Amino acid sequence: MRLKSTLENYLFILPAVVIFFIFYVIPFLWVFQLGFYNWDGILPTKTFVGLGNFKDIIFNDPSWWRSIRNAGFITFIALTLQNALAFLLAWACDRQIRLKNFYRLIFFIPPILSELVVGMVWGFIIRDNPQGAGLINRGLVALGLPNLVRGWLSDKSTVLTTVALIHSWKGFGWGFLIFLAGLQTIPRELYEAAKVDGANAWQSFTKITIPLMVPVVVLAAILTVLGTMQAFVLIIGLVGGEFAGHASVPVLRILASMRYSSRFGYACSQGIIFGVILIVVSFMQYRFSKKARQG
Repeated sequence: MRLKSTLENYLFILPAVVIFFIFYVIPFLWVFQLGFYNWDGILPTKTFVGLGNFKDIIFNDPSWWRSIRNAGFITFIALTLQNALAFLLAWACDRQIRLKNFYRLIFFIPPILSELVVGMVWGFIIRDNPQGAGLINRGLVALGLPNLVRGWLSDKSTVLTTVALIHSWKGFGWGFLIFLAGLQTIPRELYEAAKVDGANAWQSFTKITIPLMVPVVVLAAILTVLGTMQAFVLIIGLVGGEFAGHASVPVLRILASMRYSSRFGYACSQGIIFGVILIVVSFMQYRFSKKARQG
């Protein structure tokens, strides 16, 4: 009977295991194998190059590492500005304020919008035209600030920051929900006891809220890194094209290697290196959170 019960349990999860194996395990193994070959993606013949693709990426492809730096910059803005804004808004909505349910709805609208649509709309708002054709540039001119008019998406000094800020606006709603859910798990009795002991709002925030929210903050940080480093649809909607100029990110470089260079093996090698980078960053964040909880 025990064996029969065990087999029945495994039978229930079998469809999920089969789907995971077909759509995740097999493609991963195939990509890993192709990383050691030169292949144009069409002809059946492949040339084995060993670690040649990886050597070219690491030592002879500055555009790849530039895209990594760009993704790192966007991720840094998301980790700091985006998550800080999401945390503060979640903390405010967790308090007894008017219309807090309305704010919860409004803050979650940007994440559920299509990234491509968001990119195209924001591209229209900040259309790159030094004469002030975009709405923001027109507003600056109307306010008597023509010296602040920029080609926000064409000027290499502003394009990456503009993309990072729009990405943060698009994604802060996810962090808002995660932080709000974490804040609601903190027992209200702790705040009441602290108030009885004479603690003010700042002391309650630093001594109760922050320590108990550390695991939630780490979870939000890991999800932010994994999501932001792989962002590319929003950038295509904003800047256009797989290369995206000075706002190019790793996923766009991988697409460019496949579409324009027909180097599918090289693109697979880029994907493997990118995956390793994400794993290392996530592991470092996990170790940091573990030490923070122990401390």
